[in-house]
Amino acid sequence: MKYLSYAIFLWSLASLTAAQTPSQFDSKAAERFANLALACVHKEYPNKISHTLNSDADVAPPRKLTPSFYGCYDWHSSVHGHWLLARLVRTFPDGKFVPAAREALRQSLTAGQLAQEAAYLRGEGRASFERPYGLAWLLQLVAELREWDDPQSKEMAANLEPLVQAALERLNAWLPKLANPVRIGEHDQTAFALGLILDYARETDHEKLVRLVTAKAQQFYSNDKNCPLAYEPSGEDFLSPCIAEADLMRRVLLNSNFSVWLRAFLPQISAAAVGKWLQPVVSPDPSDPKLAHLDGLNLSRAWMLEGIASVLSKADNRLPAIRAAAKAHRQTGLAAVTGEHYEGGHWLGSYAVYLVTGRGIAQDPQHKPQ
Repeated sequence: MKYLSYAIFLWSLASLTAAQTPSQFDSKAAERFANLALACVHKEYPNKISHTLNSDADVAPPRKLTPSFYGCYDWHSSVHGHWLLARLVRTFPDGKFVPAAREALRQSLTAGQLAQEAAYLRGEGRASFERPYGLAWLLQLVAELREWDDPQSKEMAANLEPLVQAALERLNAWLPKLANPVRIGEHDQTAFALGLILDYARETDHEKLVRLVTAKAQQFYSNDKNCPLAYEPSGEDFLSPCIAEADLMRRVLLNSNFSVWLRAFLPQISAAAVGKWLQPVVSPDPSDPKLAHLDGLNLSRAWMLEGIASVLSKADNRLPAIRAAAKAHRQTGLAAVTGEHYEGGHWLGSYAVYLVTGRGIAQDPQHKPQ
């Protein structure tokens, strides 16, 4: 029975890889991803904590240090595991997984636990805790809850407010001082985090944060040209430095200006580049926590390429090349989300759900508040 269930699981994922639009993502497929998050959001060990000790009093298990987000191997994966559950419950309110998902969210996102999370974030020596990646995903969780018209989501969003304020304090203190972007393919990358933060700021009408993020994006990236895409990926990337930057700038620039900027930034994309300019990658060992990152790279590239395509003119001759690369990365990335290894299973589901539900792609891509 164990092997039969796993075979059915793999068959459902293979079916999902053929889907090219969010409307083809159904409740049964959603249940598979929900189960990945449900298996880890309250699984305390194994755990990789990023914890600054100021005294013996700071020695404690993860559930005591961060009582809401102690599962899924690390804090940021726990945060976006909760985002996954909220996203899927909101998308499929009648799904079989919904009662368990709602209960998991209720258990984690209590006022008392989140107040303790906020106190932890403000603790001495933690100015850089989960900055910017985990804090950006926290804001995405809040945005998801605020967009979801549901009594439970409203209560959870209110409970999260002290932690959100602590996160915003950290980001508002850090971003003005950041003189240069971080151009790597892992958690510290600036472009990816700024994209999530900007989406949150616009969705919650946080105009001051919108202005700060757009100004820093312009400062860091507006004059960039000839991104060295041939140097990608590094061996442990789950984000593309070049594609993530373009995905941020399509949020910042007017569509016509972005089109011009993209030609200078990624001249590799052309009408003749279909199937040639960007290929999916394969993890050499999905059981290795760092090498498993490459499975996530396919997923993040796919959604970023779809985001880039969403703001280009229908007549743009680069669209076939961009869409072909997005399709190839989507298929390869989704096929790797099996849950066979916890090293990938604790986080890849969130990336898959971000992709297949079209998160981050505006309904009105021309609307870019400044």
